[in-house]
Amino acid sequence: MDMVARESREHGLKQVKAIRIQVGVLAAVVPEALHFCFDFASRETEAAGARLEIETVAAVARCPDCDLMFEVEDLIFLCPRCQAPTMELVSGRELVLVSLEGDEKGDDDGGSQGGSQHSGSQ
Repeated sequence: MDMVARESREHGLKQVKAIRIQVGVLAAVVPEALHFCFDFASRETEAAGARLEIETVAAVARCPDCDLMFEVEDLIFLCPRCQAPTMELVSGRELVLVSLEGDEKGDDDGGSQGGSQHSGSQ
């Protein structure tokens, strides 16, 4: 929520309508729990009532022997091509704020459906 507040201030958003994040499957984050906690954490902030959109990012590893990039399944870090063990993780541990969507300060409130979308940061 600190990052959302900082980004919304930086981009002049008075009300955040949607928050898009990426969560890696190995990030130890349960999307349902994140939604539940978000409802409480966003109360009385510029993100109150915002839609939280979560994109799950697969675990991808790179084989140090044959350079193959492959999706890790069942936490088995063996290259499917050469069977070399690998722990070189390319993705899967992310927890990234991708973008915010909302109304900018100064937008008229006369029923406008307009708004802005801004990319976030990690």
